[in-house]
Amino acid sequence: MTFRAYILGAAAGGGLPQWNCGCQNCNLARLGQIPQQTQSSLAVSGNGRDWAILNASPDIRQQLADAAPLHPTGSRTLPLSSVLVTNGDIDHVAGLLTLREMQPFTLFATRAIHDVLDTNTIFDALRRDVVAREPIALEQPFELAPDLAAELFPVPGKVPLYLEGETVETGQIGENTVGVALTLGKTRVYYIPGCATLNDTLRTRLDGADLVFFDGTLWQDDEMIRAGLGQKTGQRMGHMSMSGQDGSIAAFRDLNIGQKVFVHMNNTNPVLRPNGAERAEAQAAGWTIGQDGMEITA
Repeated sequence: MTFRAYILGAAAGGGLPQWNCGCQNCNLARLGQIPQQTQSSLAVSGNGRDWAILNASPDIRQQLADAAPLHPTGSRTLPLSSVLVTNGDIDHVAGLLTLREMQPFTLFATRAIHDVLDTNTIFDALRRDVVAREPIALEQPFELAPDLAAELFPVPGKVPLYLEGETVETGQIGENTVGVALTLGKTRVYYIPGCATLNDTLRTRLDGADLVFFDGTLWQDDEMIRAGLGQKTGQRMGHMSMSGQDGSIAAFRDLNIGQKVFVHMNNTNPVLRPNGAERAEAQAAGWTIGQDGMEITA
């Protein structure tokens, strides 16, 4: 069997173009000069028949309409086994409200993320007698979908923006931000859409992987400040940048990984421009820039 991944959405929160943004990328996307992108989500399968969705973005209705492998095969028969969310960010959980149409599947998350969902009664629209909510302990293997095993592991990050207090701890390790290890036979795949730093533990885990989907939020740490679109750095938001000596391109340089794919890219990221120097630099370092509708096998 072959591992299959379908990028439902390659952009970070807000998508491309973001509704209230007039940055260069958003304007180019509106003009059709660079591809538009929906918000962060990935579908995966170990057998090509049964699929799991990693993160339910606010754009999931359109994403599923555009993804032929996940179309219904009968009146209400869908090849969807489960949905897994890696944190409580709005761009990763808001789509759960669209999936309330009495469709059975299993919702996987850590206990901490389930607690966030449980305390907001709007998510009760996703009826518990239809959708099973399964808390998953870190470092414990489980079946994500038929023929596809998974394991959650902690990734340096932070709590969702709407749960921040007066002080914010970034780079914290725990159940609030996790990565997903996927196993199909001897094939190892990792999905990490949010990461504040690539520490030694994470480097060791990823080395030798067949395929890694990784956080590509910003090209440089102060990108949004330079663009006049905000006052937060990437690090303050819990994301490492692509470029620079502390960026992900440099951090991955010495790791033995079969395929490397950037996902979760902010609308300001210049790597989204296909003919730009930043895209060329990332590709020269062996990276693929994820795009909506892209299918990748391993």
